[in-house]
Amino acid sequence: MIQETGISVLPITSLNLEHTVSKERISTGIERLDSMLDGKGFYRGSSILVSGTSGTGKTTLAAHLAAAACKKNEKVLYFAFEESGNQIARNMLSIGINLEPFIKNGNLKVHAARHTAYGLEMHLATMHKIINDYKPKIIIVDPISNLMTSGTVNEVKSMLVRLIDFIKVNQITALFTDLSTADFSESTEVGVSSLMDTWILLKTLENNGERNRGIYVLKARGMRHSNQIREFIITSKGINLIDAYSGADGVLTGTARVAQEALDNASQILRSQETERKHRESKRKKLSFEAEFALLKSKYETEEDELNRAIEQETVGEAALLHERRKIAGLRSSDETIPAERKVRR
Repeated sequence: MIQETGISVLPITSLNLEHTVSKERISTGIERLDSMLDGKGFYRGSSILVSGTSGTGKTTLAAHLAAAACKKNEKVLYFAFEESGNQIARNMLSIGINLEPFIKNGNLKVHAARHTAYGLEMHLATMHKIINDYKPKIIIVDPISNLMTSGTVNEVKSMLVRLIDFIKVNQITALFTDLSTADFSESTEVGVSSLMDTWILLKTLENNGERNRGIYVLKARGMRHSNQIREFIITSKGINLIDAYSGADGVLTGTARVAQEALDNASQILRSQETERKHRESKRKKLSFEAEFALLKSKYETEEDELNRAIEQETVGEAALLHERRKIAGLRSSDETIPAERKVRR
């Protein structure tokens, strides 16, 4: 390849798939997305695909990764084929991500170029040169689908295979965005999904007269990952992932989810109040039973005391009567008390 700096020789691909792999994990820049990826984020040196229709938040997700890496003083190289670096930086301010300081201190380099400016080989040669000169830890290519205008599907795929092979050999983490032409599509026009280690799909969810965003991890090689769809909300403080509501009516997002959650909360409050009422009723019954039991016990003890006194009186009376009888018998010299010798003398 002949460039302004001379002749560049580009490898077709490495002969063998023997590049070094890392067990180190890096954050996506979004805490809940990290949790969807086994709680730790992407593998260092892996290739990541983020696909979705227009407006689903692909560039926003890429900016989160770039900002998170720059905050750790890592170099990020951003290849932009749709927007200039200034436009990307300005747009990200609306969601609370300020990329300008990272551009100024050199941690973030944005290379913006028209995808129609030159052919695929020149794009590849330019990317190789910038990567070799800048030596980034993370590369973002946004979007690869624009390269389709510069060649056929097979040519674009061949170019991306060589690029991915190059960055893997150099242990560079790469995130590629891809514009899907159809929502809910689990395929890419370029056909590079099989080359990716992690594939995140952004989709539009329509219900209740609204268009909301959803996100799920289609695949993540070498790690456990969530199989759940989460609502993807872009706020003034960045991306927020919320559990989508799943019920009898299917998956609910947006105001439908908020309304259903409000109904669930109200129902929960009513159930809690009913449970508390039953607890109070049970407590009242227990106190009533205890009071009734105490009254019965008091009556029983009173009656028992009276019976015991009557028994004691009868016992004392019987003992006194017996004593008097013996005393009288003694005075009368009854047969029971006269000795036997006295009876003989008579």
